[in-house]
Amino acid sequence: MVAIRAKSRSLAVFSFILILMSGCGGAQNGELKPDRREAEAEKPKEPYTMKIYAAGVAETEFDDRFRQVLKQKFPHITVEYFPGVKGATLPNLVAEGNIPDLIRTDVPTLRTAYLDLNLGYDLNDFVKKYKYDLSRFTSVFIDEIVDAGRTGALYGLPVPPYFPQALYYNKDLFDKFGVPYPKKTGITWDEVYDMAKKLTRVEGGAVYRGFSSHPGNTLRDNQFSLPILDPSADQLAEPEKWKVLFDNLLRFYEIPNNTIESTATLDGSAFAKGNVAMMTNQHSVYLKLPPELNWDLAAYPTLEGAPKLMPQRGPAYWSISNTSKHKEDAFEMIMVMLADEVQMADSRKGITTTLNSPVIKSALGKESPVYSTKNMDAVNVYPPIPYTKKRKAGLTDVPGVTLQNLQSQTFVDVAMGKMDVNTALRQLDEKLKAELAKEKSK
Repeated sequence: MVAIRAKSRSLAVFSFILILMSGCGGAQNGELKPDRREAEAEKPKEPYTMKIYAAGVAETEFDDRFRQVLKQKFPHITVEYFPGVKGATLPNLVAEGNIPDLIRTDVPTLRTAYLDLNLGYDLNDFVKKYKYDLSRFTSVFIDEIVDAGRTGALYGLPVPPYFPQALYYNKDLFDKFGVPYPKKTGITWDEVYDMAKKLTRVEGGAVYRGFSSHPGNTLRDNQFSLPILDPSADQLAEPEKWKVLFDNLLRFYEIPNNTIESTATLDGSAFAKGNVAMMTNQHSVYLKLPPELNWDLAAYPTLEGAPKLMPQRGPAYWSISNTSKHKEDAFEMIMVMLADEVQMADSRKGITTTLNSPVIKSALGKESPVYSTKNMDAVNVYPPIPYTKKRKAGLTDVPGVTLQNLQSQTFVDVAMGKMDVNTALRQLDEKLKAELAKEKSK
């Protein structure tokens, strides 16, 4: 009987302890009681403003692609958007102490427009904390931003679009002169050259050009992934390969009546006028062609001796300022803006995805009034080529934009007959060394 009463007392004490523990709200792993969790979940978050800077991207584009989804996911956050207009560039904002939380960066200006402003912030800790899967992105885009930073840090995540090269062609001119359209895949530069000769002619006082390009990005986004400045020496990288690239493109402008325009930009816009049969250029939603122009795409031509990969200019990146007081929210916003459903919506508009998803890639342009009738598969025939090697850490570098402008104008001068290729490459080497000297003197 005594044993039974003792056992009953023990059970009562144990039950009391359980009740007491449940009343304290301190469950395993620091979890809150259900009623407290619900109360905390219902408690509205403190509203504040997140500043986002994306130079060159109109606010209308940002609103169309991102603002609504951010508003749904983060109702307590008001987004203040800066498109980098005159007087409100990033250096201006930094000088004023009005530094954005989220910044759209890119590789050519990563140093001058982000790191040199002492804004760099490594996202790796957040990637680990959220177990964020970087393998969902095309690997060359992640590898490039890490290499460009020269510290091993992950300074951003790739945001669409990136800019794959393609062969544009004017179907009306091919029909007019009875020349078969380019093969959709597997065409070579030699075959393009043969077509360009047939399509360059003068009729009825009008000059029809067989070929144009944007020489700046055609050479920059080349099929050897060849950098302009040598990654490990103060000189032009591999001049013999640059000669191959210059010679390949130059022959098109040596066709009688296929004269290059005075700048790379002007030659890149010649196709839009309707009297050019073919053009190599990036696929880009920012490249506007007249609606009356009857054009289509073929895969980029392959070059003998170069890998069968697609030349491309990498994307921009969402980066976080190290001064931000809202870094974690900023990273969560990046994850939302780069989510599969957002990138699928982008892809359907014709904006190339930074993900390696075949499904999202195959949706490219399907809901666009411009691209839905075009051969958008042309940009996915070959995998993206690896990025060009960056300068070794510790070596003086030159801003990417400066390098591209020097290279571009050098080729235009050659194509206009001002000098031969060998002379031009020697002069380009000298100009690069002069730019390096300027950088070293800073």
